[in-house]
Amino acid sequence: MRRRVFEFQNAVLRRVAASGLALLIGAGSALAQSGDLRTQDPSKPAANAANPADAAKDNQRKTDEFVEASQAINGPAGNPECVWLGRRVVVLMWRDDLDTAFRHLDLYDRFGCPGGHVQETFRCLVRFGAIDPKAPESLSGRVHACWINPNAQPQTAAAAQPAAPSTAGAAPAAAAAPPAAASAAASPAATAPAAPTK
Repeated sequence: MRRRVFEFQNAVLRRVAASGLALLIGAGSALAQSGDLRTQDPSKPAANAANPADAAKDNQRKTDEFVEASQAINGPAGNPECVWLGRRVVVLMWRDDLDTAFRHLDLYDRFGCPGGHVQETFRCLVRFGAIDPKAPESLSGRVHACWINPNAQPQTAAAAQPAAPSTAGAAPAAAAAPPAAASAAASPAATAPAAPTK
């Protein structure tokens, strides 16, 4: 009789232990998916309410960028899937994540998108130079601008030449003269023999 009671108790304990273990695993998974409980502050509902509006603005901006690309670029490089994948490849290449960039480039090729456009866009991005790593929007904006117009030139050449201050009427005319004319005018004087001094 005692043996049957012990068997019954063991069977009940096994079932309760199995159910408890399943409950603990499920609770642990739920907590792991929900993230850090300290970051979920219920006293900030305004920040959570603003996120749908920001998401809607972001979606509208992306849609506008795809429409702009399809209007500006003739051919498959203007297709939304080519724009999305191509810009992503260029950003990954800029960040030196070449493994992921090559995987995206395989998808880009599989959709029939032109590989030369990715090369031209990356060349344009490199021409523009350094991008602030603290502002990711500047990278995505620059990549989009280069995707739309890969032949864009940086504005630094015009900004690098400082304007000469004009103090006399002849100074602006001399400053406006092209450098080739100034060097041509200087070259005969440089080649003429010096006059002997007495």
